[in-house]
Amino acid sequence: MSEPSPVSDPYAHIGIVKNPDGSITRDPTRFPYASATPDPSPVNTVVSKDITVSHSNSTWMRLYVPVTALNDGVSSKKLPLVVYYHGGGFVICSVDFKPFHDFCNRMARELNAVVASPSYRLAPEHRLPAAYDDGVDALRFIRTSDEEWIKSHADLSNVFLMGTSAGGNLAYNVGLRSALADLSPLCIRGLVLHHPFFGGEERCESEIRLEHDQVFPPTAGDVCWELCLPVGANRDHEYSNLTVGDGPVNMEMIGRLGWKVVVSGGGGDPMIDRQRDVAKLMKEKGVHVVERFTDGDVHGAELGDPTKSTTLFASIRNLIYS
Repeated sequence: MSEPSPVSDPYAHIGIVKNPDGSITRDPTRFPYASATPDPSPVNTVVSKDITVSHSNSTWMRLYVPVTALNDGVSSKKLPLVVYYHGGGFVICSVDFKPFHDFCNRMARELNAVVASPSYRLAPEHRLPAAYDDGVDALRFIRTSDEEWIKSHADLSNVFLMGTSAGGNLAYNVGLRSALADLSPLCIRGLVLHHPFFGGEERCESEIRLEHDQVFPPTAGDVCWELCLPVGANRDHEYSNLTVGDGPVNMEMIGRLGWKVVVSGGGGDPMIDRQRDVAKLMKEKGVHVVERFTDGDVHGAELGDPTKSTTLFASIRNLIYS
């Protein structure tokens, strides 16, 4: 089998054009969009709807609830709440992109859980930590919301933060910030870091081995970090490299909280070694880590493959209901 050719333009690869003034233009046709489906039907076993979180930041979230919960009425047992942050390198994508919508739909059904998928401001217009701030704001919104689906069906004492790629990075950093805030009665029980987006200045072995990866090559990751990290920061900033600075101390705090953390990665993802290193360091710092690393899977493989997502959701179900 011939070696894949290198990605010649990492900007084009992730669907953006860099403008002369440093801003970017996103390709609006890169992914199809999906509307919320608020009405139950024989083929619609999960309902969803969009609600505004912050008018000033133009943030919102999409809620997903299994139809069976609605049919059982307000007297039914409340369901676990999974707060899911979408991926896109902090630079592209949206809650209503079809791959994320379908993934959350399947998750709500297969976990029998309420899923809330919040939006967040993107870089470079809003560099980190803006997305982390928006992630925490979404939790604050949930804890005080009068939204009927949240009040009637979400168990705020049983909350899990999850994200894919940049969303996995976001879930981790939102978790850290939430641990220092009073979000009661909302109580976080664990984190699910699905193919989390981590980085570092020095290339790890898997990034070298998979430098010509056709899904998310290291050069595309470099572009995303360049656009989303604080101005002047490099990839060894704590936002991207969890093993430096206060990163290990933060892991100790998560260990003391007793959270369970699933770290999931694929052997075909250039970041697999970074994900393994983070999981290993977390364990050393006293975190209850469940490692889920699969052979050969590319970055975000479960998003487009319902069969693969079913096995992922089985792992998450064990976390939630154990």
